[in-house]
Amino acid sequence: MDEPSDQELAERYRPDLEAEQAALSNQTAQSAGARQIVELDQQAVGRLSRMDALQGQAMQKGLEARRAARHRAIAAALARMAEGEFGFCEDCGDFIGHGRLGVDPCVTRCVSCAG
Repeated sequence: MDEPSDQELAERYRPDLEAEQAALSNQTAQSAGARQIVELDQQAVGRLSRMDALQGQAMQKGLEARRAARHRAIAAALARMAEGEFGFCEDCGDFIGHGRLGVDPCVTRCVSCAG
């Protein structure tokens, strides 16, 4: 199979990457309140309720860390597109393949080099 051109790869994968990037930014904005400091006010909130709030805050911080990592991976993929290096293995230089890119367009290695 012939390797696709940089333009073909960009046309095929950029819309999905940009849509995912926008969705991540939206989720980050919507969950900002859940990551704020949990106030210690024993008059208004009991000990168990505060523990639940702290646990919820910790989970939201973990989710935000994963969103930030994915956001960086998408930004790197878009940068590779701009440089004409998107879709090619960073180790061997071969085309990664549409099947693998279809699962995750942010991958940087072909199946052979990833394994």
